[in-house]
Amino acid sequence: MKAIVLKETGAPENLVLADVPVPAIKANEVLVQVKAISINPVDAFVRRNQQALDIIYAPRDTVEHVILGWDIAGVVVGTGATVKKFKAGDEVFGNYKFIGQANAYAEFTAAPETDLVLKPANVSFEAAAGATMAAMTAWVSLVNMGKVKKGDRVIVHGASGGIGHYAVQIAKHFGAYVIGVASGANRDFVLSLGADEFIDYKTQRFEEIITDADIVHDAVWSDDNMLSDDENHLSRSVAAIKPGGKLLSLVIHPNKSFIERMKAEKNVDVIRVNVTPNATYENDLQYIAGLSIG
Repeated sequence: MKAIVLKETGAPENLVLADVPVPAIKANEVLVQVKAISINPVDAFVRRNQQALDIIYAPRDTVEHVILGWDIAGVVVGTGATVKKFKAGDEVFGNYKFIGQANAYAEFTAAPETDLVLKPANVSFEAAAGATMAAMTAWVSLVNMGKVKKGDRVIVHGASGGIGHYAVQIAKHFGAYVIGVASGANRDFVLSLGADEFIDYKTQRFEEIITDADIVHDAVWSDDNMLSDDENHLSRSVAAIKPGGKLLSLVIHPNKSFIERMKAEKNVDVIRVNVTPNATYENDLQYIAGLSIG
């Protein structure tokens, strides 16, 4: 079969097309003919960073070909001996074997049955592949950690981005009032997702407009995160939250002193969102599949 193989960490040119064997499946796995993949920031990070590759892809000494990717949509063409969830011909999607060697950039891939769900018939393979890591990250942030509920006022930074545009839709699904923050050029798109209000971060300071948010979902990098605790983007987000609210930080890792100070000074919980596999993954992905968000 054909696969995109990483020769060595570095530039995108280090990804090359190669002939590799079709993977053998374990008893609990299915063989999927890949129809679409999703490439996320973590893919690019691992591709260019050897330390990240060692930790996130975790290649074994016996790996002959490093094939990146964790997000797929495709058709089941083979099932392991103990598989009961799927049969040949089923259309499936999921984010699988993360952290580990999923090998998604290939014509065929082997995936545990518990890491996939059936693709909705009204959703394309491309859209389904996109609604894996990005949508799951938004879900883990807002639902599992943020406990979003009807009536919450939720600020979504990067509302037009890969994670952010899912976050807007998920928050709206749970009945929240959503304030989308993005550049002015993306205003119409963000509002079309269901956002109730829009803030252009290039011309407006969100924390001067909103001061009573229940949740801030922050999935963007900002240069001012390198400033002091009193001036940086996370502190500005806390300023927009009412006492008892939550700051969900997906990109920046807040230090312990910052977390403790925000709790003591304003009773705001600063939560570092972790999207590694958890016990609710399969049910969460199944719920997302039922939403058919795009």
